[in-house]
Amino acid sequence: MTKTEELAEIDRRGTEAYERCVAPRLRPEDKGKFVAVDIETGEFELDIDDYEAIERMHQRRPGANLWLMRVGHSTAYRISGMVNERN
Repeated sequence: MTKTEELAEIDRRGTEAYERCVAPRLRPEDKGKFVAVDIETGEFELDIDDYEAIERMHQRRPGANLWLMRVGHSTAYRISGMVNERN
């Protein structure tokens, strides 16, 4: 399996675990929080701070394959920048 295929598989499994285990338990006030999901078990930690969610999940499940999502967003992070135009 190539690295790209491996990453796609992690994303697929993370999305599936999120939809199955996390989404049904979310409340409106959770929007914008980070959720770290163990793709093997569906266990998760939710926090406004991404590092805290990941750290607590690693403490509970050392070595777990984690997938990070931001509640109410299509991705955990957004990277943007300005394009410099030259005359």
